[in-house]
Amino acid sequence: MRYTLLLISFLCTVFAVAQTGGQNVFPFLEMTYNARSAGLGRNLITTYDADVNQGVQNPASFNKEMDNTIGFNQALHAGGINHGMVVYGKHFKGIGTGALHLRYVAYGRMDRMDEQGVQQGTFSAGDFALGGSFARRLNPRISVGATFNIIWSQLESYSSMGLALDLAGNYLFENERTQLSAVVRNAGVQLTRYANEERTPLLTQPMLGISHRLEHAPFRISVIAHHLNQWDLTYVDPNAEPTTDPLTGDKIPVERAGFGEKLARHFLFQLEVLAGNTLRLRGAFDYHQRRQMLVQNRPGMGGFSFGAGLNFKRFNIDYGLFIFSSAGFNNLISLTTNFDKWKK
Repeated sequence: MRYTLLLISFLCTVFAVAQTGGQNVFPFLEMTYNARSAGLGRNLITTYDADVNQGVQNPASFNKEMDNTIGFNQALHAGGINHGMVVYGKHFKGIGTGALHLRYVAYGRMDRMDEQGVQQGTFSAGDFALGGSFARRLNPRISVGATFNIIWSQLESYSSMGLALDLAGNYLFENERTQLSAVVRNAGVQLTRYANEERTPLLTQPMLGISHRLEHAPFRISVIAHHLNQWDLTYVDPNAEPTTDPLTGDKIPVERAGFGEKLARHFLFQLEVLAGNTLRLRGAFDYHQRRQMLVQNRPGMGGFSFGAGLNFKRFNIDYGLFIFSSAGFNNLISLTTNFDKWKK
């Protein structure tokens, strides 16, 4: 009972910090930065293993198995865009597990044009988030963690700086195959502005997830509830007006989402196949992503994601493919290694 009360208290904190509505600054914080997460729908918060990359999404997942482990993550983009993450974890006996990580998006060189379209040289743009995390396991069932991020964005001669805090907690059930996780990401503030505009809030997002590993089959199933601070994730064109049926003359109102549609947009479904100690296969479906970027008459595989991982003696390699819509997708590759394994 006391664990239930603890989780309820944590979730109350989640909603107290959360923000809703409006435009948000530093949207790159919501991007995917590791291949395993990309293959599982971009939001993986319900794991507690040796994958140091996952601790960046859920700081309560940092643990002693990540001691002296480093992860390199890189997205594969066209057009000279460079997007990835580096993370290093260190365990301190009797204290907890800490980590340092850098997320970056470099947009490459772009042409500077004046109002007549005359080229005035080139410029660069980039976004960066330097984070420090700490996690502690309070008992065999509960772990908590936090991440402090320093954010920097440079767009030509304009720059902005901000601070953000991530909070997380995990609860492992007695069967040790089921885990409940709660995370708040990007509770922060924009310190300096790009120009003279008003300060813009960060996209603070609370999430709740549960995962279960089957006892007699190599499957781990997870369900993530996201954007818990905003019930209606649908979009209605403010300029849309009712139409008239050409046959009956009846007015057709602007279509609006019902309860079921709004509820479905909050859930991400994940499946990870644990095929022995070497191979991992992954897949996920995000209904909100599918609807958000739907190409009319060409739904394709939007909202689906797939991935695979290979675990070797001294290092792990992961690949993830996230499909935004029939018009585009994202590939990521991750390489993780533990320095201690190279000494043996």
